[in-house]
Parts: sequence; C-alpha cells; structure tokens
Amino acid sequence: MESNRIEYKRELTDSLEKEVVGFLNYRDGGEIYIGIDNDGTTVGIADSDKVQLVIKDRIKHNIQPSAMGLFDVILEAKDNKEVIRIIVAGGLEKPYYLRKYGMTDKGCFIRIGSASEPMTQEMIDSLYSRRIRNTIGKMESTRHNLTFEQLKIYYETRDLHLNASFMKNLELLTPEGKPNYAAYLLADENGVSVQVAKYADTTRVDLIENIDFGRCSLIKAYKNVMDRMNVENTIYTKIGVPLREERPMINPIALREAVVNAIVHNDYSNGSVPKFEFFSDRLEITSAGGLPYGLEIDDFFAGHTAPRNKEIMRIFRDLEIVEHLGSGIPRILEVYGKDIFQISRNFMRLVFPYAYKLPQQVTQQVTQQVTQQVIEVLSALSGEMSRTELMRKLKLKDRNNFASNYLEPALNDGLIEMTQPDSPKSPTQKYRLTAKGKTLAGKRGDNV
Repeated sequence: MESNRIEYKRELTDSLEKEVVGFLNYRDGGEIYIGIDNDGTTVGIADSDKVQLVIKDRIKHNIQPSAMGLFDVILEAKDNKEVIRIIVAGGLEKPYYLRKYGMTDKGCFIRIGSASEPMTQEMIDSLYSRRIRNTIGKMESTRHNLTFEQLKIYYETRDLHLNASFMKNLELLTPEGKPNYAAYLLADENGVSVQVAKYADTTRVDLIENIDFGRCSLIKAYKNVMDRMNVENTIYTKIGVPLREERPMINPIALREAVVNAIVHNDYSNGSVPKFEFFSDRLEITSAGGLPYGLEIDDFFAGHTAPRNKEIMRIFRDLEIVEHLGSGIPRILEVYGKDIFQISRNFMRLVFPYAYKLPQQVTQQVTQQVTQQVIEVLSALSGEMSRTELMRKLKLKDRNNFASNYLEPALNDGLIEMTQPDSPKSPTQKYRLTAKGKTLAGKRGDNV
C-alpha cells in the first residue's frame, strides 16, 4: 500500500511535480509508481517511452532548485505489465518548490504519511535558513580556463554528444554563470589528488607504493582507480586437503560499488579526497563527509539516498557507471553486511577483509587464468539467469562483447553451465554456476 515513501498513480497526472517536491523535501526521499492504482492493483501504462521523456522534462523544468541528479525514471515489469518507477532522493537544498508558485505554501510540499502536504511558512523559513550553500554546484572553480575533452569522449562512447551549452545543461556553472567546483573536478586537469596506497603489513608504517590517479577528470580517475583495484584484487589459490579453492580477495561487484560511492559522495567542499589503501589483510576505502545532511544511519542501510554531489551523480548516471539511485549500498550489504562500515560525522570507511589473510611474504599461488570479466559473471550470477538478466546486472549493452569476453570464457572453463545444454540457442536458455564456479566465486548454494 501507499506509505510515507511510496506513492501510486494509475496514470500520469498534473500532480506529479507536487509529489516529487514532497519527496525532495522529505528526509528519506521516496518512490512514485505510474501504472499502479491506489489500492496496489497493476494497470500498466501505454507508450512508456514517451511518458518517461515527459516525466523527465517536467521534473527538470518545473521544480526549483534543480532536481537533476536527484531522481531516476525506470521502466519495470509488474504482473506482466509495464510500469514506471520514479526514484526521488532527499535533496540538500531544501526547500524545493514548484517553479510556478515559488517558495510559498502553494509551491512547497513535504511528505507526511501517505500524502504530500503544503508546508507552513514557518517550515519554509526554517528549511531555507538551514539550506546547504557550500555544495560544489555553488562553489566557484579556482580555474576558469577548463577543458573537457576526456568528458566528451566518455559521453561519445555512450552515443551521447555534448553541445556548446553542455556546461549549463550539466549544471557545471554557478548561479552567476562561472565554472563551479563540479566542473573543476570533471575537467581534463585539476589539482585534486586521488591516491591508491599499498602497505607491507597491517599498519601504515611501511609504505610500498603510492600512486596518484587524480589531477584529471573525475571519470578518468575513477576508471584508473578501478583498473588498479582489479589488478590488486587477484585470485588466490589455497591448496588444501581434499579441496583446491580459488577466489578473488574481495567480491568484485561490492568493490566496484564501494569505489563509486567513495568518489561520487565524497565531500570535496573542504578539500578532502577519497583514499584507497591496501594492507596485507584488508582494503580500506575512505571518503570524507560522513552521512549526508539529514540522513540517519538506518535510512542509509535501508538504501535511502541523499546525493551530496548531485552534479557528479547525474554524470555518473549518464555514463551508466551508477545503475540507479540507492543501488550501491544494498549490493555491498548483500555480500558483506554492516560490519565493514565505519561511519562518523566526518568520514565513512569501508574495510574489506581479504578472502584469506595474507602473511607479510605472500606464499599463496597467484593465478592469472581467470579474467576479471569472468569473475564479474560469477559474482553476478545468482540462481538461474538469462543472458539479458546477466547483461542488465553487469550494466553491459554490447551483446558481442558480453558473449566473447564474459559468457563464452566462463562456459569454456566449466565455471557456468546452460540449463538447456541440448538447445544452446533456445530463447528460454538460462545459465547457472557449476560446483567449480561456486567455489571460485566464494558462493555456497545460490547465496553470496
């Protein structure tokens, strides 16, 4: 049923913006479903592609401050019918309001129970007085002669093209029209260091290596850090009696989500940067800022989100590095639970223990026979899944790339198997882990 975080609509109506504003002003945000009746009955929606475009356009143009980067519009199937799910995060620049009516009781709403109610003027004034102004979208860049060739290339790889107005469209300008700090972080050159350190043992006394992957577009820095993570996250072989067990030190999907979260949600406003530190027994990923303003720890673990840097979040979403709002933390919790999180007022740290604690002089045998792509397939595969389901979970679109680099190597190595081996091209074909694949992925049964 409808609740403080769930709103059902049989069809798209004129009240959409009101509901979105209510969730933006609510601490936990919420979700709006189009194509579901108030009683929870699925009725579906026609011409879903057109409706999605209309929804995005209305939220973009009819709500202030900008909600870009604070919402996702997703097409889903329910009861064999298409419905649209709108995920809305709690924003940091409250109060949000309908552009038409401004910051008044006719324009400002907040979610109370299962309805979006008008705000009182006292509530509006209180929220405005606490509005966060030192966001990277409001801060002016220390440099104005910025270039964005790297960012343009990344967009073009997704068949998206940045025109002459891209800085305005991506909200990389301050209200005064100057490059903001988000633009600075995404420019080809900047002074922001993103470092990966490696230590000899369990302390920070003996530093083996310290590489700076920053001072470039934050997208390029992310990709360089992930490449390094994949190299370090080697597959160790433990020889025992009677079994030989192989697995990566850290679950690859959880690792990727942790890196994304550290970079996207880091508090850059005070000059702090995310840190990635390898020890002999663990990996520590630390980002500055703690929980975003107004978000409680229980809400955080429940998957509620309040993006600290909505401009960066929007671009990571455009480039499909982030699947959708609130998707990262649940994926980490699915594998590791809450114990790996250390959260304080000023920082958030994730401590990933290795699959095996390594001595100072590593004696385990390292194997390079299994590629990172195969590891990702094994980590993503749960129960029986189709090719389409696997590609969606891995956020891949190129079927040829998926087949040649992910699926076929895993099949050839006997790590996964077809559910219908006699009909390999069957439209209902699915795949599952073999016993060997479960061992390598560190899975028991179908659970990670």
